[in-house]
Amino acid sequence: MSYSQLKNRTRKDYAYILEYRTRWSDNDMYDHMNNSIYNFLYDSIVNTYLIQECGLHPPSSPQYGLVVHSHGDFFGSIAFPAVADLALRVNKLGKSSVTYEIALFERGVEEVKSVGELIHVFVDRGTGRPAANGMDSKIKDGLQRLVVPQSKL
Repeated sequence: MSYSQLKNRTRKDYAYILEYRTRWSDNDMYDHMNNSIYNFLYDSIVNTYLIQECGLHPPSSPQYGLVVHSHGDFFGSIAFPAVADLALRVNKLGKSSVTYEIALFERGVEEVKSVGELIHVFVDRGTGRPAANGMDSKIKDGLQRLVVPQSKL
């Protein structure tokens, strides 16, 4: 995905939105949200969706998502006391892996502040290896609801 395509993302490009109220401690010495908080938020929206919509129970589910890649592109800053809208979609859903795209918007502002990518490989809890039969069907069905068709160009 090109930088300019990501920079032009809107809330309508995402199927799942989650509110986050920034905290004083999210700010860094430059008076904006520290970059490490963005990664925390990316992980939080993904796991909230997996728990609430896909039936994942992190302490006991037979499979869990292992992060194998993450990155973020930044287009603007946000700072306490802003309210953020986190937005989630799935760009690729494989047999045992999923590529998420997460956007962060500031409430009341149309322009996206950041867009991140996170890739999970679902592994067997007992072996820590990718599940032989792929990800659990309930998880996959839940993630399928967020899949955005990609252009073949």
